[in-house]
Amino acid sequence: MAKAIMQLDGLTCPSCMQKIEGALKKQTGVENVKVLFNASKVKTDFDESQTTADELAAVVNRLGYEVQSLKVKQPK
Repeated sequence: MAKAIMQLDGLTCPSCMQKIEGALKKQTGVENVKVLFNASKVKTDFDESQTTADELAAVVNRLGYEVQSLKVKQPK
């Protein structure tokens, strides 16, 4: 599993967290989603054979949140 870490702009309320988590969990290949409200970050574990970090960032952008930075950590 790779891990995508997205720094967001526009995360203003707990319902935003639920909206993002719900949308990402529906994506094929996503195993785990954690939204860190106070840090405005989203951490997602995903299978690179089924989706990409860029596709996951695009889902968040379509919800109206700007992904300011995207980092991918490869499995060891």
